[in-house]
Amino acid sequence: MKMSPKKITILIVALLLLDQVVKFLVKMNMNLDESITVFPNWFFIRFIENPGAAFGAQIGGQYGKLILSLFRIAAVVFICWYIRRLLNKKAPAGVLVGFALILVGALGNIVDSAFYGLIFSESTYTATAALFPEGGGYAGFLHGKVVDMLYFPIFSGTYPSWFPWVGGDHFTFFSPIFNIADSYITIGVFYLILFQRKYFK
Repeated sequence: MKMSPKKITILIVALLLLDQVVKFLVKMNMNLDESITVFPNWFFIRFIENPGAAFGAQIGGQYGKLILSLFRIAAVVFICWYIRRLLNKKAPAGVLVGFALILVGALGNIVDSAFYGLIFSESTYTATAALFPEGGGYAGFLHGKVVDMLYFPIFSGTYPSWFPWVGGDHFTFFSPIFNIADSYITIGVFYLILFQRKYFK
């Protein structure tokens, strides 16, 4: 199956819309740290806002946030150029889809950082955010927070008492809270590594 520029564009737009629609629904209907159980014990919609990198990681302050946003923009420009090059070289559809997923993941989080601070009021533990609030949003351009909501605490328990340093402490396997854009990046990278690496000999 060949991927034309039109098809890859439609795919990118559709995936980006899915990411943004879910984020808008969460942002406008849930208080900060509110949780909805999808499947008991292992899948929850839990709303947090991440000022830093993917999967809830944070980096130093406002300057770190700005540097991360600029890095994402540079990465998007490079990936767009590379996808165009792949199209010209008639690369396999799988390679194009893998890079499209990575591109959309970066774009989805750039939108949050660039615009959510401008168009939304602050989410709090007692109130949902308002769209286009009077007096403006909660942050400036490129300083908005990324909306995260997917939480999979697949297994939790307590470390054995004899375990070094943390014996008796509670733990949760895979505790990060992330979003659909993060998932796109992860799936795209692993798909390219596992199934398309022959193309990059």
